[in-house]
Amino acid sequence: MRCFILIIWLVLASATRAAAQHKFIQPLPSGYSHAVVAAGTKTIYVSGQVPVNTLGEVVGKGDIKAQTEQVYENLKRILTEAGATFNDVVKMTTYVVNYQPSYLPVIREVRSRYLSKESPPASTLVGVTALANPDYLIEIEAIAVLTK
Repeated sequence: MRCFILIIWLVLASATRAAAQHKFIQPLPSGYSHAVVAAGTKTIYVSGQVPVNTLGEVVGKGDIKAQTEQVYENLKRILTEAGATFNDVVKMTTYVVNYQPSYLPVIREVRSRYLSKESPPASTLVGVTALANPDYLIEIEAIAVLTK
């Protein structure tokens, strides 16, 4: 019986150590990971966040930078409430209305203030024709995995 308990303990200890970190696969320095191998104790799925402040007002109508900043602040608030940080985010999907290449440096500049340069999440940017409200220019959803 003691041998069986020791084996179970060793397996659990090994699994706990393995779950302590995510593996970020970045073949090129591109600002995002091409894949993230996530191992953890809790997964948080964050619905798409839009540029609405805590009063329910759309922020920065027509201004992609102001809207992106509000979206990242909303993500930060929700992650904090869930017990997570941007370091726990393993996947993000960004939706941009009428995407233009000139938007990318603006979005990246804001994003760089929140996400790790060494281990950014796997990410996808999608140009769309519209979002739920005609004043929204951007929406971002995220998946975070806690390792503690």
